[in-house]
Amino acid sequence: MLRRLSSHAAEGLAALFSSDKKDEKLVCSPSPNNEKQKTFDVDDSQESHPQHTIYFNPVVLFGGFISFAAIAFYAGVIIRILMLSNSATQLNGSTQTINLNVATDWNIKQLPPPTVIPGKEVPPTTYTFQHFPAEGSRNSYDLHLPRVDELDDVVSMTNEDDSSDDSSDDSSDDEDNNDDLSEGLHLPAGQHLLVDIKNVDPIFLNSEERLAEAMIQLVDESKLTLLSYHCHGLIPVGVSCAGVLLESHVAFHTWPTEGVISMDLFTCGSGKLIPTLPSIQQLFGVKAANEDTDDPMMMWSHKLRGFRKGFVPGYNFELNPLDADLGSEILASHDFDIKKPLVSAAETDYQMVDVYEVMNPKQRRLSDYYKSLEDDGSYESLHPDTRYGDAPYHESIVHPAMITHPNPKRVAVIGGGEGATVREILKHSTLEKVVMIEIDGGVVNLSTKHLPEWQDCSSIAHHDGCGE
Repeated sequence: MLRRLSSHAAEGLAALFSSDKKDEKLVCSPSPNNEKQKTFDVDDSQESHPQHTIYFNPVVLFGGFISFAAIAFYAGVIIRILMLSNSATQLNGSTQTINLNVATDWNIKQLPPPTVIPGKEVPPTTYTFQHFPAEGSRNSYDLHLPRVDELDDVVSMTNEDDSSDDSSDDSSDDEDNNDDLSEGLHLPAGQHLLVDIKNVDPIFLNSEERLAEAMIQLVDESKLTLLSYHCHGLIPVGVSCAGVLLESHVAFHTWPTEGVISMDLFTCGSGKLIPTLPSIQQLFGVKAANEDTDDPMMMWSHKLRGFRKGFVPGYNFELNPLDADLGSEILASHDFDIKKPLVSAAETDYQMVDVYEVMNPKQRRLSDYYKSLEDDGSYESLHPDTRYGDAPYHESIVHPAMITHPNPKRVAVIGGGEGATVREILKHSTLEKVVMIEIDGGVVNLSTKHLPEWQDCSSIAHHDGCGE
């Protein structure tokens, strides 16, 4: 009896799940008591099989969908509240003595308006804006230069004040600089300066007023023209600002809890952006009041943008240091641990000179450099010449030839105005006379002023100095 039932069950399952289901009928019914049923006949010509009926309740399905949507919505709201409260707690937690007044600092403030450099012409412009509501913004500010007629009054009043001083020569110099900066405004080319600074005061990074004042001062010191700017104070903390320049734009974003600000400055004029780096460091690299914090550290890169060849008559990129090796090997790199301009675009009678102090992490570790500044008996501290990095280069071009000669006494150096080549030559005690021939005295003077360590022979026992 059991064997027969098992065989019948096996046959029923085989018929139900067989691949040939064209004769199967599917009946869908809203409820068992509903007489209206839908039957789908695929092929009635074959032998019919038992019908399969599916019952569903529309009310239950709709209620389940609404319940699932409500649960997902309220779960998202709760998670958002927890994330915001967690950020505020982290900012004002016991591990940091920082109070940014996240909840009470949402009042509207009066930010400083843009200014114009006295004597600089500002062409007529149109101002168009569109505001969009944003839940993540606690404050929004929008300021711009006054209309042309109002601007004329401001400039005329400023010029009257300047004319009362005995500084006519300085004003003429400023006008000349303004003319230079205005040159090339319509060329499809520009300069782009990218700056990141860390270890910055969190309170400063969360203040729209102080950040706006720093931006306006930077624009003024750079002899640019700020047409308008827009700032948002974000929730829970942080500030984003964008300023429209006559020359292009300036923008930055802050992370107060991390002490970081990122900025970019783009101009299409002929004025150089590299000289603005000290101002950026001073205005935006504000150290926290806590004495235990590290000094602000700035990383930056500079790139030429747009097109010059074909638009600038006779343009040769090899004659533009910003477009040649200086620009590609030094200025365009953003990962240098140290990149500090000591001399920027200094002109001599024969050439333009740039001097940079750089530390490439791919070639040397920053910790080794700091160790060379200490007095701990380490190799780096006992050999201070290693901190400058010029020794390997000048040693390789001097000592192979000097060692090859059996008894060198007289040496002539053609070029070498920086003095490091002569320094390495004087390490050989057999010498009687060394003469350096340099056509560009400006290079010698700049090296003496900005690279005195390259000419330092104090570590050579048999020489009192490198000569005169």
